[in-house]
Amino acid sequence: MTQAAIKTTGLRKSFGSNQVLKGIDLEVAEGTIFALLGPNGAGKTTMVHILSTLIRADAGLGTVAGHDLAKEPDAVRDAIGVTGQFSAVDNFLNGEENLMLMADLRHLSKANGRKRTAELLSRFDLVEAARKPVATYSGGMRRRLDLAMTLVSSPRIIFLDEPTTGLDPRSRRTMWQIIRELVADGVTIFLTTQYLEEADELADRIALLDHGRLIAEGTPAELKRMIPGGHISLEFASVEQLQAASAMLGGSQKDTDALTLQVPSDGGVGSIRDLLDRLDRGRVDVSSLTVHTPDLDDVFLALTGQPDGERATVS
Repeated sequence: MTQAAIKTTGLRKSFGSNQVLKGIDLEVAEGTIFALLGPNGAGKTTMVHILSTLIRADAGLGTVAGHDLAKEPDAVRDAIGVTGQFSAVDNFLNGEENLMLMADLRHLSKANGRKRTAELLSRFDLVEAARKPVATYSGGMRRRLDLAMTLVSSPRIIFLDEPTTGLDPRSRRTMWQIIRELVADGVTIFLTTQYLEEADELADRIALLDHGRLIAEGTPAELKRMIPGGHISLEFASVEQLQAASAMLGGSQKDTDALTLQVPSDGGVGSIRDLLDRLDRGRVDVSSLTVHTPDLDDVFLALTGQPDGERATVS
């Protein structure tokens, strides 16, 4: 059984009269990517700050890498890396110097620091820029260097708080590939992002945080199936086959010109199998089948943004 890299129970945090987190229960499996989504002000960054020991929770329990957040914060810090919303690199140093500085802060020996620096410069394609001032780096290069600095101590759990904000599409996809490679090496990623496509591309599981509460959690596919509007589009070789299918499948929408039939469905394997079995029993041949499900934008808009207490909780 996969061990939990991160686990919280009843986590709460307030700033003055503003209750930011209202009892958060979550579990993140080792070697996976867990994405926390939510509107601005939902509490995502506060969650990251608590889990990375930057601030303490007011109530509740939490463990990271098997260590208690309240009782063993130093052990938690030794096990994690954090890349925040804003780049933490020093503009007055070059890339190599930034990495060597981090190696010193992590108490690596000079020899091991130089070796780790060389490895990371190569891995993040920064060798040619290694001795150029960071002030001359592009946004994508700065974010790669920032993540490389996080990896100096080889953490097994990394918190990425909106790591690709402001990057162009090419740089964003480069970061995605780096993140996938880290997970392939067994690293656990806790990701917050405003880019729903990013969560869809990367995350094994996603949780939606709104008004300080987790309102939904699951795989990207599970979350999409929560929202109505999914359908299966069937294409037929003849009008006769289309008419026969339409007569069998109530509630479907027919397009005679395109020879297609749109059937409401959650897009699940069971639903598709049942549909095809019905058509097979009726001796109706289907030329092609396409599954259309709501995307994460639909999920996000449907489940977040309503006033607290007026929103249906989905679990």
